Amino acid sequence: MTSPRENPNGLRILFISNLFPDEREPYRGLDNGTVLKALQQYKGCEVRVLAPRPSLPLLPTKKWRARAEDVDMGPRFVRTGYVPKIGSLINHHWMRHALSRPLAETHKRFPWDVVLASWLYPDGWAAVNACAPYKAPVVLIAQGSDVHHYLHMPARRTCILNAVHESAGVITRSKSLATLLGEAGADTTKLVPITNGIDTTVFKTADRVLARRLVDVPPDARVLLYVGNFLPVKNPLMLVKAFEQLCARPENTNLRLVMVGKGPLQGEVQAAASRAGLADRVRLTGPLPSDKVAEWMQAADVFCMTSRNEGLPNVILEAQACGLPVVATAVGSIPELVDEPWKGGLAASEDVDGWVAEASRVLMEPMDKLRIAALGATRTWESAADRYFEVLQTAQRRSSPDDS
Repeated sequence: MTSPRENPNGLRILFISNLFPDEREPYRGLDNGTVLKALQQYKGCEVRVLAPRPSLPLLPTKKWRARAEDVDMGPRFVRTGYVPKIGSLINHHWMRHALSRPLAETHKRFPWDVVLASWLYPDGWAAVNACAPYKAPVVLIAQGSDVHHYLHMPARRTCILNAVHESAGVITRSKSLATLLGEAGADTTKLVPITNGIDTTVFKTADRVLARRLVDVPPDARVLLYVGNFLPVKNPLMLVKAFEQLCARPENTNLRLVMVGKGPLQGEVQAAASRAGLADRVRLTGPLPSDKVAEWMQAADVFCMTSRNEGLPNVILEAQACGLPVVATAVGSIPELVDEPWKGGLAASEDVDGWVAEASRVLMEPMDKLRIAALGATRTWESAADRYFEVLQTAQRRSSPDDS
């Protein structure tokens, strides 16, 4: 039975993506979960979620449960077959087939106005094709690696460009993703860059002396801050090497490195700091909630990234909202955020010497933290929801028979 509309002015949105949180993986696709909440809160939209969970075909079926805060979106987790690398010829077909029945059952209760699907392959292709019988427009979201990596894989590239062609539009999480899709042959009139929002009630400037008391940092210390997973793609070992070089300089006797997060390279990071004789100057906090991350950002001097690949990292948006200059590797969409010297500095991936030179400049020059924070304060989830709604509403109106 179809449920009555809660808000006649809002849209009914069906969201489809493997990038959506669950109880076991609460940070998986968290940006998607957050933008859906913002569309509910600020635009009065109704949302339902189908979240494919790709799995190797012969493995036992897992049970996935929604986070308590997502229950109102009725997430349904759908197992679909997936084979890494060599599965490029079949994974998207598996996902389309897996979605068919859940789509039919959902449509009976929730006849959506528009579909929003994140991750171009296989999710985007599967959503466009599985939803075709329902006639509602499908808007895709390009996240990052689905463009940076998959456009170099012929089978996936073909599927991505096909999905974009059949879609009503594509939201890209950065301008550079739109540029790459356009260069690959996508219709540029369909591509709409929209940067994620941040929680500006949490990530904002604060009294630095008080912030340092809260995290137990001496007033005269200079603090480099890293927030991220300890994974090879994040290259935290490069940051330890760079920190070692910085500490060898006589002006940096009070320099400290704080690393927030966890991951398989955590032990190697600790060992590298010990070998360099810097164990007492490198602090690993483990993962922290957002309010504690914000306290570290308010207490630090420079935010650091040494990644080999990135999309457009929300963590940089959060750091800037706290007034932090950023020193990072020039990968993915990071150059869009650090495009002038007053915002920080960039070095090539794996270029330890270049990264150290930029970090030294930022540490020595007076940085205008209030100017940086003013930039970050404009990036709210409400403003992101406004732009998403505009794209979705335009797609829905163009597809409506009443407008033809």
